[in-house]
Amino acid sequence: MFGVRFRQIAAQDSARTGVATTHRGDYETPCFMPVGTRGAIRHLSAQDCEQLGARIVLGNTYHLMLRPGAKVVEDLGGLGAFAGWRGLTLTDSGGFQVFSLNPEVDDDGVSFRSTYDGSMHRLTPERAVLVQQQIGADIQMVLDVCAEFPSSDEVIRLALKRTSDWARRAKATHTRSDQSLFGIVQGGIDADLRAESAKIAADLDFDGYGIGGLSVGETRAQMIHAIAAAIEHLPKDRPRYLMGVGDPASLIEAVNLGVDQFDCVMQTRLGRHGTALTSAGKLNITRSEYATSQDPIDGKCACSVCQRHTRGYIRHLFQVNEPTAARLVSMHNIAFTLNLMRQMREAIIGGEFDRLRKSVLGIWAEPAAQKQ
Repeated sequence: MFGVRFRQIAAQDSARTGVATTHRGDYETPCFMPVGTRGAIRHLSAQDCEQLGARIVLGNTYHLMLRPGAKVVEDLGGLGAFAGWRGLTLTDSGGFQVFSLNPEVDDDGVSFRSTYDGSMHRLTPERAVLVQQQIGADIQMVLDVCAEFPSSDEVIRLALKRTSDWARRAKATHTRSDQSLFGIVQGGIDADLRAESAKIAADLDFDGYGIGGLSVGETRAQMIHAIAAAIEHLPKDRPRYLMGVGDPASLIEAVNLGVDQFDCVMQTRLGRHGTALTSAGKLNITRSEYATSQDPIDGKCACSVCQRHTRGYIRHLFQVNEPTAARLVSMHNIAFTLNLMRQMREAIIGGEFDRLRKSVLGIWAEPAAQKQ
């Protein structure tokens, strides 16, 4: 099996930058992966993503298997061709979405109702792999169990056991040599359980490793503690992926620990409600004080939105419910995040990561963003 391999270019303490190689191409790390839940990033086209500089985007297995169906995506050439996206793709297993629906979970898998029409569906570790092989992303994730926060020790231990058992079954099912398979580490915020889960996943020799079940209500300090406990036991020659985290402070803290890649819907969720990520922090562009502002969203940003449009114009678009407003701020937010990852890569190479980290935390050190 081809797999994904990580080649480190530079490191500053635990923070590292490098290149991850997949069957179809490379991506530089640390990297941010915009989320295209249903085969599209909200308000953006595949061409937009290319122009923004994204290299790898996500699709959501849960949604794609229900609409339009994995077979349809397969018949139309796989996720990349289906979406007109020329870069790399990753599909999550749908586990987080499934478990947010209060499904029936047993040792064999999970039964849940479709959010679209209420029909019943069954997802096992084996079926999650087979569905994702049909969808055809370059990287797929194993089905895992994400425990709520807070949960009892018994619940967290059961989630860890099922995640580990399901990972073994997923590894045995996966057959596509042109598609990589990532395992997932669970264990709540307990350092010992995170370490145990990471060791089990590492022993299964996956192509890369997701760190799941975080940014679900815990403090950033608790999240960092859990990440550190997991990373200590994950292979250095494989990518480490912190799932569902995208606020600037958490991004840079996780990179400081050695995380390589991230995804989050925060950038577009904030964007469609008029909140922009800027070099000075969050900016709510719908406020009346920006009605006649000729300033860009962020004077330090080189994205096409900031180069062309004023705050006053974008605020006007929100006031009249023009969909272009959400598109413009979403584009800016993704551009801002991709640029932050580029700054991290350059700072690690230049030996300036600690300085950058202090600067980012000075602006963004607030409670970790909630994943919804």
